[in-house]
Amino acid sequence: MLDWFAWISLETLAVVLSVAYLLLAMKEHSLCWYCAFVSTAIYVWIFGDVSLYMESALNVYYMTMAVYGWYQWQRGGDQQTGLGISCWSVRQHLLAALSIALATGVSGYLLDHNSDAQLPYLDSFTTWASVLTTYMVARKVLENWLYWIVIDGASIYLYLDRELYQTAGLFVFYIVLAVVGYRLWVQHYRQQEGFIDVLNPHAISSSS
Repeated sequence: MLDWFAWISLETLAVVLSVAYLLLAMKEHSLCWYCAFVSTAIYVWIFGDVSLYMESALNVYYMTMAVYGWYQWQRGGDQQTGLGISCWSVRQHLLAALSIALATGVSGYLLDHNSDAQLPYLDSFTTWASVLTTYMVARKVLENWLYWIVIDGASIYLYLDRELYQTAGLFVFYIVLAVVGYRLWVQHYRQQEGFIDVLNPHAISSSS
């Protein structure tokens, strides 16, 4: 185990960088991905130290997605000038929900029977839902904020159980910011849609 004071200091730094990531993401600022990379690197260590193995693995994925997200926001899209905000179809959301449920069931069962993981099914749910939703953020899918509200609510219980009180508090704040972020992105999307409509009414399409 880490020294208690070092552990608290690392968690505090990760929390500060995570808040910075979210605030910048709300404004569609690509610097958010730098904050995401460093904060998730710290959480890889922290979650492994308290036996939340799926959460630790998730943050390795986050580090990779921080690089991918930065590239997509800076160089993605048909014109390679960065992605605009898009929406998923009902079919895409149903497939997403089914994928999360199946992955949660499989990994939760494996962790429950083959490791000392705590709250394996809840840990698995927040992990797999976050995997998909982080991809949605990287692709600037509008509904990612609604997914985060559900994930963050479940995560609060998970972190309180593991005595990660700062992180649990962070996720309460995340829920508030997710609501604000959704409203901001809706406004941006409507402005973007109106602008595209003037130039080309057929240019708006759902993200794949």
